[in-house]
Amino acid sequence: MKGFLFLNTFTADWGWVAMDPFSQLILIISVTSFLTFQWLFHKVSPWMSIRISPGFLCLSDKQKVEWNSRTVSTFHALLVGIFCLYILFFDDAVNEDPVWGDPTLVKTNVAITTGYLISDLLLIFYYWKAIGDKFFVVHHLAALYAYYYVLGQGMLPYFANFRLLAEFSTPCVNQRWFFEVLGYPRSSRPNMANGVAMAVVFFMVRIAVMPVYYSRMYAVYGTEAFYLVPWGGRLAWICSSICLDIMNVMWMHKIARGCYKVLRSARRSKAGTPQENGKSD
Repeated sequence: MKGFLFLNTFTADWGWVAMDPFSQLILIISVTSFLTFQWLFHKVSPWMSIRISPGFLCLSDKQKVEWNSRTVSTFHALLVGIFCLYILFFDDAVNEDPVWGDPTLVKTNVAITTGYLISDLLLIFYYWKAIGDKFFVVHHLAALYAYYYVLGQGMLPYFANFRLLAEFSTPCVNQRWFFEVLGYPRSSRPNMANGVAMAVVFFMVRIAVMPVYYSRMYAVYGTEAFYLVPWGGRLAWICSSICLDIMNVMWMHKIARGCYKVLRSARRSKAGTPQENGKSD
């Protein structure tokens, strides 16, 4: 009996001992997400890739590892991105209170991403010679640090969801790599179409949305809700947002220049192609 009373007192004083049902559900979602993305990498992607693209069999072992990693990345990006759009348009609680609105749907989406990030980190370390990248390790760890405040304390759901919209640019970036490793010329129509789509989507989900994002940030800055966010949460929110967007602008500049060069080169090649009769009309 004394032990039972001690456990109750300990649980009341240290809330982390007993998890509420929703927190348990979020943990289950994260673990399920981790296991699902591992299964997609090891089983589904190789099986599907052989049937969709015979060129997969001609790749080296390192290329196959990166191929499977990017396939899983594309699936995650589409899944999470669609969920983000739904929340952005239909979750009134989050849109009305961007700092402390009901984070139920956002937590679910972030839990899926958390499982993916941990899965991807494990693969990066295990296949370091093939896909090892210090930048991605730092990126994943920084994201997990930020998501701790969303999952653990339910804060900043609107901003967390808004950031995940950037995942929509991932499929085109991955597709560019797929075309490159399969030997598609940069001037080929599929490659050019993907390049233009990549530039447009990257601009829409990472650059054009900046005024909306920072206007909402400015609107809540200095309010009571803002000061309820601990310093660690503010650091993860504001500083990481600024750093990410500086990189986004730099990447957008490179993507736009690359897209312009490819389109200009293709136009010149088309203009220089001789007519069949050797005369111009």
